[in-house]
Amino acid sequence: MRQADVERLVRDTLAAHASLFLATAGEAGPWVNGVYFAEDDLFTLSIVLESEGRTIAAIRSQPRVAVIVSTGSPGDPFLQATADAQVLIGGGAGYARELLRAKVPQAGPFLAAPVEAVRLTVNTWRVTDIPNGWLPGVELPNPNRLLPVG
Repeated sequence: MRQADVERLVRDTLAAHASLFLATAGEAGPWVNGVYFAEDDLFTLSIVLESEGRTIAAIRSQPRVAVIVSTGSPGDPFLQATADAQVLIGGGAGYARELLRAKVPQAGPFLAAPVEAVRLTVNTWRVTDIPNGWLPGVELPNPNRLLPVG
């Protein structure tokens, strides 16, 4: 299988979904939340979370999260990943809100509520497509995460 095929499936799956499941582990313990999202690129997603909610509190205490983009059926292609979450302020928050508003117009009322914008930087996607034989899933690492530190 070619990397271009994996990238295309990631891109198509992200484009086909308006929401994802976000798992956090903060002081109150593990938590899963469904959230609207918009992709800036294959490895950068923008979300908004309730300003006083359990999910944003967990991210503030532990910014490593897990995501799944799925219909909920293992028979459909789905994406899983760990990501680093960063609460955005200023222009970055405004950009994330506009990106989300453009992709998911039905998120408008939610965007008008007290919410915080968050950027998710995916480390590696695990892409599973059982009908096409991608089981176990195929890895698509974030090329920016492979750069040497220093």
